[in-house]
Amino acid sequence: MILNKISIAEIKERMVKYPRRKSVILPALTVAYRQVGHLSDQIYREISDIIEVPYIEVAEAASFYTMFPKEPVGKYLIQVCHNISCALLGADSLVGYLEEKLGIKKGETTPDNLFTLISVECLGSCASAPMMQINDKYYENLTREKVDRILEELRRQG
Repeated sequence: MILNKISIAEIKERMVKYPRRKSVILPALTVAYRQVGHLSDQIYREISDIIEVPYIEVAEAASFYTMFPKEPVGKYLIQVCHNISCALLGADSLVGYLEEKLGIKKGETTPDNLFTLISVECLGSCASAPMMQINDKYYENLTREKVDRILEELRRQG
């Protein structure tokens, strides 16, 4: 078992709030992600058994959302939006700048496991492009100066 007793109990508590079992898939995936830091086939199977829905439905939901990494990631998961608004306002340049600043390529994690950099489809903040999400927080209307400040603050927090 990968999921601990606390996570299993939390998933079961959430099941009570949803009249349909399928509705608890995303909350259950979120609980598992917060415990482990990434998801896997084994975790999908465990969730499937706990909430009593077919494995494939859990796996499909998990594979659709970029908020659930399938591999271990750094402490700070940097997701740069590359959809049309962000692309037009410099997302590619932003990714290049982050690669340079962090010394990694898109899809990689820094040697200290502090940062992982990826690009994702629309994060729904088109009016404030270019933007990125780091863990659960949005950073919008980005410039190189703003990126420098954000990275410095995150490094201080370690």
